[in-house]
Amino acid sequence: MNAHDRDLTGADLARLHYGDGDFAVLKPGRYVVCAVTGKKVPLEQLRYWSAELQEAYAGPAEALQRWRETHD
Repeated sequence: MNAHDRDLTGADLARLHYGDGDFAVLKPGRYVVCAVTGKKVPLEQLRYWSAELQEAYAGPAEALQRWRETHD
């Protein structure tokens, strides 16, 4: 465990509003949680999200998985 793994309270969890092509920070933090895997995604690495569902994804595979789940 290192200093980055010690956030057990969620204090570093950001709250975002996801738009088409960008997001707005509603509550500052260092990461969001992937809606599919539950993994922490640092804000500087966040590239995939759904404006429609207002959720973040760890990567393209997770985004595609959620899209398939909601568009069948």
